[in-house]
Amino acid sequence: MPFWNTVMQFFWREESWPVLVVTLCVAFLLFRFLKEERKSILNTLTFFFACLALQFVSSLTHALQFFSAAAVLHEAGLIGAGIAVIRLWGLLVFRIILPQMRITPPRIAEDIFVIIGYIAWGLVRLRYAGLDLGSIVATSAMITAVVAFAMQDTLGNILGGLALQLDNSIEIGDWIKVDDISGRVVDIRWRSTLVETRNWETVVFPNSQLMKNKFLVLGRRTDQPVQWRRWVWFNVHLGVTPTRVISAIENAILQAEINNVSKNPQPSCVLMEMDKGCARYALRYWLTDLAADDATDAAVRWHVYTALERAGIKLTVEEHNVHYIKESEKYEESLHQRELLRRVKTLKRVELFAQMTDAELRKLAERLKYAPFAKGNVIAKQGTPAQHWLFIIISGEAEVYLEGAGGEKRILNVLSNGAFFGEMSLMTGSPRVASVIARTDVECYRLDKEAFEEILLARPGIAEEVSHVLVARRMQLDSALQNLDEEAKHKVIHHQHGEVLATVKRFFGL
Repeated sequence: MPFWNTVMQFFWREESWPVLVVTLCVAFLLFRFLKEERKSILNTLTFFFACLALQFVSSLTHALQFFSAAAVLHEAGLIGAGIAVIRLWGLLVFRIILPQMRITPPRIAEDIFVIIGYIAWGLVRLRYAGLDLGSIVATSAMITAVVAFAMQDTLGNILGGLALQLDNSIEIGDWIKVDDISGRVVDIRWRSTLVETRNWETVVFPNSQLMKNKFLVLGRRTDQPVQWRRWVWFNVHLGVTPTRVISAIENAILQAEINNVSKNPQPSCVLMEMDKGCARYALRYWLTDLAADDATDAAVRWHVYTALERAGIKLTVEEHNVHYIKESEKYEESLHQRELLRRVKTLKRVELFAQMTDAELRKLAERLKYAPFAKGNVIAKQGTPAQHWLFIIISGEAEVYLEGAGGEKRILNVLSNGAFFGEMSLMTGSPRVASVIARTDVECYRLDKEAFEEILLARPGIAEEVSHVLVARRMQLDSALQNLDEEAKHKVIHHQHGEVLATVKRFFGL
């Protein structure tokens, strides 16, 4: 028989074509639908063709009449090719077919079934090679002991992975913390559990380690949504009463709209300790998106800071002896005058104060309070009793909206630099007719009734001009709500002017 005929007869069998075609078809389907596994599929195909090449080498060896070596090489290539085919079929069944049937087995099940397939294929080939499996079973006790001792770590990982899956200690998607590492579980395999951290690191934990040591499953509680309590710490001077601090913080946080902060349970502020000249507080809130811990902590800290600033409470640090050089009084006075000039310019842009003299504006400017708001803070709440304050926006944007009976919102206006609101509450004491929320971080000046009252009592004629402005502002709101035409607006303005003027005089005792 010619040499090459001998080679091909030994290499290419009757079943070779169907196996090759089916393997390539399976690989094509996997390559098409499992984009994230393409590298693994290519590696498996490369291994498959390498095993075919090994079988071709065994055919050459057989044709050269090295029969024993050819048999060994052929069997090794056949076992390797079978392993590659089992791997590809495992991917097809567990990654495509079962998910299409809405069955999503854990990854460790795939690994174990594929390994069983490898072992079964190996035993079948050994049987065809002429090895008596009965003798292996007869001496299996010794072999099992040796293998178990040699592979105790691997067996521990496999059993650990099975235990984690069966008792639902952790599930894919859970956030866990092991020692100082925390992250989201993305896969549980036969040997290890993969955890992705917030730093874009993938940590590989051996399953046996998770079974032997304690770990925390973050945010999980029976019959409750996934959320994790966070602590934001800050210090305030002991001279400020805890009731005042807690009230300022909780009122601001409970009304604010902060992403990833749960409304139930509600955030709470508690006094934790008093030492070294300051009181240490903690704002506790529940985080709904565990991946956004640092960003949400930062947003909550900013809300705490702005709430304390509005309440006139300063953050403090532990007391230390510090030597410093005091700035000269002249320098301090120049800073004060510069800030005062800025405030006067701001007041001149408010039409409510258009009729005031420079001296009166300067007097008002001295009484303005700096009031910052973090994004999402509710500055004014519709229907609440009036806090007799007028707000003037220095920077940022605030959204004015009405709340319906069903909780729906209707946006009326967006206020930006130089805009003011709260004039009706300041001048008449009426409840808030609309809500105002900080659309961005907002800096405001706040003016209270007492400051304006001094000027109004000294020159009551200002009330007449102010009432015109108040009626015009109210008409803007009524027009937006009722779609009034010009004639209707004129009638309403004429009717309301006297009413508003009388209310202002009565409110300020003129």
